[in-house]
Amino acid sequence: MASFYAGFPETVPVRTVNRQCSSGLQAVADVAAAIKADFYDIGIGAGLESMTVNPMAWEGSVNSRVEIFKQAQDCLLPMGITSENVAERYGVSRQDQDQAAVESHRRAAAATAAGKFKDEIIPVETKIVDPKTGDEKPVTISVDDGFRPTASLSDLAKLKPAFKKSGSTTAGNSSQVSDGAGAVLLMKRKVAIQKGLPILGVFRSFTAVGVDPAVMGVGPAVAIPAAVKAAGLAIDDIDLFEINEAFASQFTYCRQKLELDPEKVNVNGGAIALGHPLGATGARCVATLLHEMKRRGKDCRFGVISMCIGTGMGAAAVFERGSAVDQLCNARPIKDHTSLSRDAR
Repeated sequence: MASFYAGFPETVPVRTVNRQCSSGLQAVADVAAAIKADFYDIGIGAGLESMTVNPMAWEGSVNSRVEIFKQAQDCLLPMGITSENVAERYGVSRQDQDQAAVESHRRAAAATAAGKFKDEIIPVETKIVDPKTGDEKPVTISVDDGFRPTASLSDLAKLKPAFKKSGSTTAGNSSQVSDGAGAVLLMKRKVAIQKGLPILGVFRSFTAVGVDPAVMGVGPAVAIPAAVKAAGLAIDDIDLFEINEAFASQFTYCRQKLELDPEKVNVNGGAIALGHPLGATGARCVATLLHEMKRRGKDCRFGVISMCIGTGMGAAAVFERGSAVDQLCNARPIKDHTSLSRDAR
């Protein structure tokens, strides 16, 4: 139905993908793999989520055997509890979490003020219904509205823990309940050239890994090295990272575990400020990453997207800046790797 709403003819096949928080990125990876396998030349990897409509709560029954499998039980833990588990197990303080949240809001506000998101956001015309009067008001949504430019440590410190009385995860250092959608158009390089389309990026690798469900938020710390290795690269070769901020606890742990330069990670803010509509996040991150790589030009060649996944997984993908932006041969040289584009050799 959604494809018809979007204007696609009946001859275009579609299918759904579900990998929870990484569904959007999984859709992109599936399309890239199908194109590489010559199943088709052009595809769209997209994702959406309306968290204001879908309460995200499981209302069905659960297999009774879950009682005898600890890890199966942990798959049912509320995500906020897994955040508390990460903070406790790996020593992520409340102050560090709140600081990460403040920085996310600050960067998102600055990027919005500078117009950095304009090229990746398509304005949507909709309507707002007054809950009291029922009156409808037409509006055009063209910017994210969840970030708080004035967020401060002192303000966040006033918030009570949301999931555990003695905990450190609050509404202020967690991702928001948001609605959103994103789409990524992929095709063979020769097809893009024939059609005269700009090549923003090259899909290099994708990896999904499994981790302890009780601390599912550590997923990026495991998935990123695996995806980078699959691309024939090292962590130091990566110029930008988009790591989903499901919770500040797990985001902070992953960044510290991998010893990443904070100036390379979520440079335009993350999910704490922009929101985390589960199915859309992966596609949104692709758009944000590739447009930022384009702005930075030859000084930014490789980028990584990653997120944790409920029930105990992590996913990550590596992208190379597109040759249509400027010649890859002008980028700084990377030695002894075999997975580079033809233009980079």
